[in-house]
Amino acid sequence: MSKDAIDKVSDAIKHAVDDIKDSVHEGQHRSAADMEKAKREALGDELTPSEKVGSALNEAKQRTQAEIDAAKLKIRDNT
Repeated sequence: MSKDAIDKVSDAIKHAVDDIKDSVHEGQHRSAADMEKAKREALGDELTPSEKVGSALNEAKQRTQAEIDAAKLKIRDNT
């Protein structure tokens, strides 16, 4: 096998591993965001206003991280 062929195989494996990793991370972030929202809905008025704000911000952070991971997948697929 030539060096170019080995490099192509190596790049393909790295690409697949990175795709899997980003997909898993995206799912974890989306699940965490859904859990934050469910927590706020379940506890409702038991949460203080600051706890509700903190939970909403945490949900937004998790959704943003999920979108970043999804964007990494799209960028990698377009290159």
